[in-house]
Formats: sequence, C-alpha cells, structure tokens
Amino acid sequence: MSAQIAADRRAYYTELEAAQRRDLDFTPWLSWFLGCLERAIVGAESTLAGVLHKARIGAQIGRHPVNDRRRLVLNRLLDGFEGLLTTSKYAKLAKSSTDTALRDVSDLLDSGILVRNGSGGRSTSYRLSESGRFDS
Repeated sequence: MSAQIAADRRAYYTELEAAQRRDLDFTPWLSWFLGCLERAIVGAESTLAGVLHKARIGAQIGRHPVNDRRRLVLNRLLDGFEGLLTTSKYAKLAKSSTDTALRDVSDLLDSGILVRNGSGGRSTSYRLSESGRFDS
C-alpha cells in the first residue's frame, strides 16, 4: 500500500488537504483511499503472477542443460524482452556467432523451451513456450 501511495503521491496530498478543509464528511477521502487500495492489490496480483510464471518456466528450464549463453538469453526473455527473438538477436544477446546461436536455438526448440512464431524463412522468430510444459 505504501508503494501505491508513493506512486500516487501528488493525488494523495491533494486528497488529504481537501479532506482537512471539508466538514466532517470524509466520504471523498475514503473513496480515494479505497481506490488506492484497489490499485495496490491489482498491482500486487500482477507482480505475483509474473513472479510465479517466471518461477514455473525457470523450474521447467532447469530440467534441461542450459549453458551460460542460453541462461542469459532465456532470462532476457523472462524479463520481458521487447520485440521478436531472431537468431541474429540471440547471437548479439549471447555475444556468440550466428552458427552458435542457431545451434542453441535448435536445441531450445527441440526441448520445447522455445517455439517458432508463425512466419518462416529469414523472418523466423521465436518465443518462450506458453504451455509451461517442456519435454522431459
């Protein structure tokens, strides 16, 4: 709750000042406070869902041999990688050759950790498996 109040600091002080100047009706203040509490709960639920999702995928990935390059790229994907993951982006993230990146991506595809997005050819891109179930 304190993090949400800090995020809404300006509105908090505006509402608090307005409440002090009103008569004994504190309904607007209570309404604002309950709205703030709701935003805090929604934010906490969202954060927790993200942490649990990352933990489930991390546990599944842990069943497969993952070298430092793969771990680095998979962590970037789990942390909300923007855009599409291609072999060339993998190579840049892992600081490896394109051939090494292609081998890593192929292994991750074979183990079900990554899945291919719709388009193919030069525009082939990949994403984490959403099923959360990887081959053992």
